[in-house]
Amino acid sequence: MAKKLYLHVPSIDELWYRQQLLNDLDTMSYNRNYDLDIEGYHKDTGCLDFPKEDWQAWYQYFVCGEPMRFYAYIVRSEDEAFIGEVNLHKVQNQDWYEMGIVLEHKHRGNGYAEEALNLLLKHAFENLNADAVHNEFEDTRYAAVKTHLFAGFTQHRDKNGFSRFTITKEQYFSSLDK
Repeated sequence: MAKKLYLHVPSIDELWYRQQLLNDLDTMSYNRNYDLDIEGYHKDTGCLDFPKEDWQAWYQYFVCGEPMRFYAYIVRSEDEAFIGEVNLHKVQNQDWYEMGIVLEHKHRGNGYAEEALNLLLKHAFENLNADAVHNEFEDTRYAAVKTHLFAGFTQHRDKNGFSRFTITKEQYFSSLDK
């Protein structure tokens, strides 16, 4: 099967897309109404400010931070369009990485999430030598739950309507053998 997507580490000049993504009401609606202590977070919309004057410092920390951090755009191969972003960051004093994946709203429902998540896991386990990758979100985000389970994550539900998802290096590599 031909790959529809690839990951691209953006240049600083390409951060216009991240700014656009974080200010898209439909894309960021999943983030709405949380009590997040993040400068520039808009609780009513879920959007985040990402002004150009912050790009250089953000870029140095997140993009130039491997192996502690990894950040990339999800790119559709057929037309080189940016369609979302992925990230990993090593949890201090732990042997695992937290992950994030955001698909731009207009690209959801096209089967991109599974391939993008697999590309992120490949990078985590093959390039960063991660022992495990974690994510956490609400149980009601059914498409995200399905995508994580399909990728081989184990779901751990807690009582407050959230689930933690974990995949180990062993689980990842054994799933490749199937």
